[in-house]
Amino acid sequence: MTKTARMITADIKNVDCVIEIVDARCPISSSNPMLPTLTKGKASILVMNKCDLADAEATKRHKARYEQEGRRVMCVSAVKAVDAKVLVDTVRIMLASKIERDRARMMINRPLRVMVCGIPNVGKSTFINSLIRRGATQTADRPGVTRGKQWISLKGGIDVLDTPGILWPKFEDERAAQRLAFIGAIKDDVLDIEELCALLLEHLAQNYARNLEERYSIKVAETDGGKLLEAIAKRRGFIVKGGETDTQRAAAVVLDEFRAAKLGRITFE
Repeated sequence: MTKTARMITADIKNVDCVIEIVDARCPISSSNPMLPTLTKGKASILVMNKCDLADAEATKRHKARYEQEGRRVMCVSAVKAVDAKVLVDTVRIMLASKIERDRARMMINRPLRVMVCGIPNVGKSTFINSLIRRGATQTADRPGVTRGKQWISLKGGIDVLDTPGILWPKFEDERAAQRLAFIGAIKDDVLDIEELCALLLEHLAQNYARNLEERYSIKVAETDGGKLLEAIAKRRGFIVKGGETDTQRAAAVVLDEFRAAKLGRITFE
């Protein structure tokens, strides 16, 4: 985290625009509160990724709210396709005044430089790879750039700098931390996955009960996550020696299936 923050601070003076990738299922919680300070003064684009996994109506509401705040927003599904031309056109529109200043100085062929930021597991690498497949002219380490960073040149005169995922040092909002754990931004091996799954099931029971019923063939008559986990374990036949339900195995399955979008399109905010 500290290394990445230092890298962004060092490189931000060399870029013209910042793209922050967030997860459309929890765009507020997956937006790093450190970035506005680290990237202050730079034009920015908010990319809501994984829109194919999120509740479509909720995504529309989030996009409208951000645009009312004056932010430039793109909604994408990077695993399917990101149109590099749309991104290039958006950047060039935002930086039109800079382009004119460069022309006045006879700096006609100078590429615009864009930094891509985001917390772990929001699909930042997938977004970058999608750009490479759909409009990049080359990918290479540039001389003078710290090892491990990579610039990507897109058709249209845009250079994109990838950065490692960065989390912030303290989660003041416990519910935001839970949402990040749901989507896998926090590693499962540092969490109690049964407790985490029970919290996920409670949210789903309150907001997407039909999704649970259709996926696990259970009746959602209550919102107690622990009891729902027990019901799913029994339904799937996860029984250990002595006849007890294997809720740990069930929790791992539910989390995996949620992250694989087998429970339908879900939003937490």
